[in-house]
Amino acid sequence: MVAPGIVAVRRSRVDGLNMRRVIAVAIAGASLSGCSSFSLDFLKPAPPTMHVQLESTPPGADAKTTLGPGCKTPCSVSVPAPDAGFSVTYTLDKYQSATVPVQVVRNGGDLTTAASATTDPNPVFAELQPVVPPKAHKPMRPKKPKPKPGAAAASSPFPEPGAAPAGTSTR
Repeated sequence: MVAPGIVAVRRSRVDGLNMRRVIAVAIAGASLSGCSSFSLDFLKPAPPTMHVQLESTPPGADAKTTLGPGCKTPCSVSVPAPDAGFSVTYTLDKYQSATVPVQVVRNGGDLTTAASATTDPNPVFAELQPVVPPKAHKPMRPKKPKPKPGAAAASSPFPEPGAAPAGTSTR
């Protein structure tokens, strides 16, 4: 016959092995289910950011980049360095809006320096033109009709130019 203490030891070993198997199967299942969506994006470095100085005449214009960030001029914004250029649109009440294209110039790094990106132009500047109000047109007065030549002499107390004075004859 087996002593009762030995049976308890065997049961705890079996329970411990079963628990380890369950944990191993759960981990394997979770790792296999994630394989389809697994990517190494976390190993890629974050895109470098650039500081862009925005200025305008007159100052105080709202400047917004096509990359998202914006501010009131003069100011500076940090934007992710895009692969291609972008633009900045300036708006201010009573002024025409202006859009300035910006090119991104990449400088490749080497063993001693890191790669960098700058903007051209730097700073990005816009001169806003005032909105010219439309000219107010004077209302047109209707033209007076011209009197007929014969009717003017009969109704006017003055003689017609070139006519002989009254009481003289032209013999």
